[in-house]
Amino acid sequence: MYDNEHEVGHSILTFLSSKSNEGGLKREDIHFTTKLASNTSYDAARRSIKQSLKKSGMEYIDLFLLHSPYGGKAKRLECWRAVEDAIEDGEIKTGGVSNFGVKHLRELLDSKPRVSPAVNQIEVHPFNTRTEITTFCQQHGIVVEAYAPLARALRMKHPTIASLSKKYSCTPAQLMVRWSLQHDFVPLPKSVTKERIVANGDIGGFEIEDADMKTLDGLDEYLVTGKFPEGEYQMIAD
Repeated sequence: MYDNEHEVGHSILTFLSSKSNEGGLKREDIHFTTKLASNTSYDAARRSIKQSLKKSGMEYIDLFLLHSPYGGKAKRLECWRAVEDAIEDGEIKTGGVSNFGVKHLRELLDSKPRVSPAVNQIEVHPFNTRTEITTFCQQHGIVVEAYAPLARALRMKHPTIASLSKKYSCTPAQLMVRWSLQHDFVPLPKSVTKERIVANGDIGGFEIEDADMKTLDGLDEYLVTGKFPEGEYQMIAD
């Protein structure tokens, strides 16, 4: 999907067998996720999964996602069947979806799949709360993986973010990650700076009060920072 499976897989395997692995981590301690770029057919999906394994050098994929609902109902269900078969064959541990709206999730669950999607990876942050989707996911046992949980740094200087960051003695990024965790999402903060990566994971020292959580929820402006145009993946007719 992102043309980096070889690099990521090679880096993981190299690290695990290196002296840098001082903690003695094993393959099962690292979670490797990749995606199906487009929903075209069952056979194409199965080939893509096998190619991902070959490129990465991994024996299995921890989480494999259908990247989007594009392709229509028949293609979505066909490609999900490919994921189910790959799980059965031991190529994938867990299957999920990405950028699926309630319509697409309900459609998949109504098809009585052998394996239900464990994850829906969508853009979620205080400025785009996607309450309808996240509520549906949580009601059906689907984990919400929040990509762009920092809103791609577009609202770091927002008065409310700045004020609450000061109150909790944290960075704006830590505040937004904490907000995500307290909603039981799995945030995926992104940074190329080691110090920020470490800081983004260091959010166990405080908890946002209920009133402040509601204030943050109220910042929702449906800010879409990713590639999908506003509402597009919810409004696909087929």
